[in-house]
Amino acid sequence: MSDTPPTKPKRPPQTRTGLTDTGVKKAADKSARTRAREFALQALYQHLVGRNQAESIDAFTRDLVGFHKADSAHYDALLHGCISEAAALDESFTPLLDRKMVEISPVEHAVLWIGAYEFKHCLDVPYRVVINECIELAKAFGGTDGHKYVNGVLHKLAPNFRAAEVAADKKT
Repeated sequence: MSDTPPTKPKRPPQTRTGLTDTGVKKAADKSARTRAREFALQALYQHLVGRNQAESIDAFTRDLVGFHKADSAHYDALLHGCISEAAALDESFTPLLDRKMVEISPVEHAVLWIGAYEFKHCLDVPYRVVINECIELAKAFGGTDGHKYVNGVLHKLAPNFRAAEVAADKKT
């Protein structure tokens, strides 16, 4: 018998720069806006599931670890904008759904709110970036294939808010 303790097997080396071994972006590589979207998603989830008021959710979220690295202005716009425009945002993508709204998970619902809100109000963010960021949110926080559903809905929704941008993109 040996006196040496057993060693843990080594993790395989990372093959893609900036990603953890699970394929998620490393925290250090995330932009302030990406972080803002993540915190906004968590806050919107609290609103959808717990029916908590925006002010109490906001106060709680700002105390979370890492919030200081987020773009707080973008977070504010997403949280308060999505909640105040919830009905209009829902109306914008409900016709594109293949199921009833109550069958959409709260995570995917919140991600769709973020996508629709950014299409409508954040014209400095290209529509493809909005879609990609929302897909990443759904991958990180949603169900197994939720990102595919979000992708499909947002691709159909983009021309409703960004017709000229989508048309120009298709030409190139």
